[in-house]
Amino acid sequence: MKKNKTPILLFTLVLLAALLGGCGGAGSAAGGAAGGAGRTAGGSAGAEPAQANAVQPKSQTYFIFDTVVTVRIYDERAAEQNFKDLDALLKEIDSRISRTDSSSEIYKVNANSGIVPVKVSTETFNLVAKALDYAKRTDGRFDPAIGNLVSLWNIGHEGAHVPPEEEIAEAKRLTDYRKIELNEAAQEIYLQEKGMSIDLGSIGKGYAADRIYDYLANQGFHSAIIDLGGNVYAMGAKPNDDEWNIGIQDPGKERGNSIGTIRVNDKTIVTSGIYERFFIENGKLYQHILDPTTGYPVDNGISSVTIVTDKSADADALSTTLFVLGIDKGLEFIENTPNTEALFITKDKKLYATSGFKQLLHKTNDSYTFAN
Repeated sequence: MKKNKTPILLFTLVLLAALLGGCGGAGSAAGGAAGGAGRTAGGSAGAEPAQANAVQPKSQTYFIFDTVVTVRIYDERAAEQNFKDLDALLKEIDSRISRTDSSSEIYKVNANSGIVPVKVSTETFNLVAKALDYAKRTDGRFDPAIGNLVSLWNIGHEGAHVPPEEEIAEAKRLTDYRKIELNEAAQEIYLQEKGMSIDLGSIGKGYAADRIYDYLANQGFHSAIIDLGGNVYAMGAKPNDDEWNIGIQDPGKERGNSIGTIRVNDKTIVTSGIYERFFIENGKLYQHILDPTTGYPVDNGISSVTIVTDKSADADALSTTLFVLGIDKGLEFIENTPNTEALFITKDKKLYATSGFKQLLHKTNDSYTFAN
């Protein structure tokens, strides 16, 4: 088996140097991924000169959820305590929704599948309820009960390989959102069949981005970039009231290469792509986005899906949902989703976008062309 995985520490979206335009260089970054002026989320794109009156962002980088999380606050009032609070917040979220941490609420729900309901926090209950809502809206193409398939394929981790067909079939049998019971009055979650497993990996990072946003807003901050490796929340506007300039990763090239940019104000941008985590076996690439209805990684010609909307948990779930649904059904689904835009990039360098995304995108790579 020939294996070729991209490190999970790399980011899906590239924040171009233009993002820092009018804001100067980065402040006290902890770790190279936070970087200084001109650094992108995947490499250097050249720095713009720092202006004397520019607001210097203060930033911190964390490693959690199997990814790098970087928060840049463009406000001179940002203090070390704020970043300590964010560290505690991220750990608290992980302690509730991690599938592999034996002390987490989701782990306990899974361990008691087919046995007893488990009482969870309101936050965990509401997140599972949101995931179930997407499962119902997509007729199971997005399924939070996919934990067994995720564990079986183990894509993005050492030793990933194509599992035996009988094991895939068994894991697929246990992937059924309809067997997740929610008791709102008691705040309990129950998995009806023993061996079932919830996995919130397709919505959890977006949820964390929303929680970080809410914390910053409650602290009186209005301008920040929240980056969770493919999940970017551009909070407010730049300190000079300009829009943020966000690059869309070229899925066929190394990090730091974009197909173009979009300008946004107080929006979240989330991308799911086949280049994030994968392995190659017998010449075939198997990427990490799984189709619950087949039990196999999605292989439909799509390289990446990018969502722009108001809440990152929604964008996270939608980027996975549309990847599984495919272009035609995905565009139909998203056109019926308010305040949301989407872009599909295919392996043959075609772009399929909602009308709103077409207006947002300033394309800079002529090898990619619109097909709709």
